[in-house]
Amino acid sequence: MRMDGVPALRRHRTLWRVAVAVWVVGVTGACSSGTGSGKAGTAPATPAAAKAATAAGPVTAEISQFRDNYSKQIIEIQLTNTTGGILTVLGAELNSPLFSGPITWPAQPGGIQLPPGQTKSLPAPLPAPDCATPAAASAPVSPSDQSGAPAASAHVSLRLSTPAGTVPGPQSPTPAPTVAAAAAADPFGVLARNNAELCLRKEAAAVATIMLDPNLEASPDGRTAVVRLLITPTSAGTDTAGGAAPGELVIQRIDETTLLAQSPAAPWPRMLTLRPGGPAVGLPLSIRPARCDPHSVAEDKVGTLLPLRVSVAGREGVLKIDAGDKLRARIYDFVTTACGRQ
Repeated sequence: MRMDGVPALRRHRTLWRVAVAVWVVGVTGACSSGTGSGKAGTAPATPAAAKAATAAGPVTAEISQFRDNYSKQIIEIQLTNTTGGILTVLGAELNSPLFSGPITWPAQPGGIQLPPGQTKSLPAPLPAPDCATPAAASAPVSPSDQSGAPAASAHVSLRLSTPAGTVPGPQSPTPAPTVAAAAAADPFGVLARNNAELCLRKEAAAVATIMLDPNLEASPDGRTAVVRLLITPTSAGTDTAGGAAPGELVIQRIDETTLLAQSPAAPWPRMLTLRPGGPAVGLPLSIRPARCDPHSVAEDKVGTLLPLRVSVAGREGVLKIDAGDKLRARIYDFVTTACGRQ
């Protein structure tokens, strides 16, 4: 049997050879143009472009933070593979002068694969902040408002390997891990914000311990409830890690959240001054739902972090008090019930 004047078997062999040739050319071009191959490839248009490509390295890095990790002090080291082959990240360590030690991604055995052109986020817990930087004294209100946040350089060090068999040809042993370094961009000021918040928390803790009572008292009609802000001042004259004795902490006001608002009939207190050696206080806060749309509870990330605007030891900013698991669950139940009765 013939098709278009060519025997079917010969025609199939010809098409197969053409397809293989096209595949090889395509893969070879992709591998030769990768910035991390080290082999000759398509040259950049200008020397400046060549220098930029070299500076980029095999991986670019950026810093971010997911909203549900705000209270956990966990950031994301976001890595993008700029090469034409798969990379395996075996370790990642971020260094910034805003923190007393390296910010390390706790890698799992075998690391994580980073395909070409893809970005992956590696969660990394923050170490203790370096609070000696004067520029970090004022905590910005939110990631979108970075006025006054200090700019600080950050660099990430990576251990990378290329898995065997990720390029055409015979299987070869996996090469030994290589070390790469890259500047880490921080477009939202994540490191500066966390530094300022943690330093503010450290200074505040020297004056008083502040937490939310895990219990919640709902009103008879279920439309409002009361939570209690528990404040326990430290002992008078207590030294703070070899420094001067703490002074006073002023709670200027308590902000509402995306989930909770104050009751108009019982507004939240303002301008409270706390000093070491003072009496313990339980402030009742009357709350109501700030919103009742269907996604208010289902999509909540930071609605149970109560923001206190405070000043202490020359610093001003927002001290976020986490509700904790028990109170968080009770708040969600309360908001669901209260919204159902509106």
